[in-house]
Amino acid sequence: MSSQSPPFPSRRRFLAGAGAGVALALASFPARAAARPRPFGRYGSPAARLTPQTLYVDPHGRGDTTTVQAAVTAATGSGWTLVLAPGTYRETVAVDTTRTEMTWIGASEDPRDTVVVYDNAAGTTKPDGSGTYGTTGSATTTLQADGFTARWITFANDWLRADHPGITGTQAVAVKVQGDRSAFHHCRFLGHQDTLYADSRALTVFARQYYAHCYVEGDVDFVFGRATAVYEHCHFRTLNRTDLAAAPYGFVFAPSTAGANPLGLLVTRSRISSEAPDASYKLARPWVPSSDTTARPMLTVRDTRLGPGIDAVAPYTNMSDAYPWQNQRFAEYRNTGPGAVISVPENRPQLTRAQAASHTREAWLGDWRPWKEAR
Repeated sequence: MSSQSPPFPSRRRFLAGAGAGVALALASFPARAAARPRPFGRYGSPAARLTPQTLYVDPHGRGDTTTVQAAVTAATGSGWTLVLAPGTYRETVAVDTTRTEMTWIGASEDPRDTVVVYDNAAGTTKPDGSGTYGTTGSATTTLQADGFTARWITFANDWLRADHPGITGTQAVAVKVQGDRSAFHHCRFLGHQDTLYADSRALTVFARQYYAHCYVEGDVDFVFGRATAVYEHCHFRTLNRTDLAAAPYGFVFAPSTAGANPLGLLVTRSRISSEAPDASYKLARPWVPSSDTTARPMLTVRDTRLGPGIDAVAPYTNMSDAYPWQNQRFAEYRNTGPGAVISVPENRPQLTRAQAASHTREAWLGDWRPWKEAR
């Protein structure tokens, strides 16, 4: 996303509070992993594979590879499962379009134990000096293949503005998801600006994504993109911004749905909490990128608890005055909590009961039923 934000206080702050799982992963979990007699839990081992197309990843050398990317590279074709032992995997990972129907499993079944993290930002200079990464290139993990599933994994980007005062491109993506039928169960997504990029491979391609029982944190536009994505039973948390004197501190959602796509982001039966002062965050703003000026961002938030961190009086704002949020496809239905109070009705478009009947996970995802695989 193009908007900039003042520096964030410190890396210590990023690794505290709601983001404490990253701190633990970076500090204590490798030691815990080393002490585990069975690093892959009930998912077998290289000696007794879960399936013939299973690869085991362990940073301490007890698997097939010590890095996630090495396992992805070895998993040519379709249908591979990667079992990740507890630990911190400090690397960038890319799953290209040929590696379809891939599954990643965090072996401990606790996403705090298995962390894939790196620290590139949009303005980070590439090692060869050929320019900067840009928002897309900043992603710790890039998932392009169809049929990707992850369980019990933390995806993180721990780049901090305060550590790089000379860099103005402060977008730092934890994961960019582009494939159709991409599902995440009990995963965490940690970052600040542009944490979770729910995208597709092209403007004309509609990518369906499903996030269940997931945790996402950040500050600026930290759930964004043009995917057709459902967030069910998820927890979104806005971070504090002690470097700012006034609100808004940031924005939770920034959809960029293609105009031809009738379905954008759907948030249902979830909650939004905050470390920041009351009313210091906007619920959403529309992103109409320069690459698609015909975009009509779409977001529905329903049956969700909005905490006091959300500005209830004016929960939406513009990213560009050329594309007012009122001209986009924003709607709510039966939300609760202090951030959902309707005091100025024109600022909070509400679905009717009849309209809400078509704003469901079934309508969004069609013949794909990933919730049946949830555990």
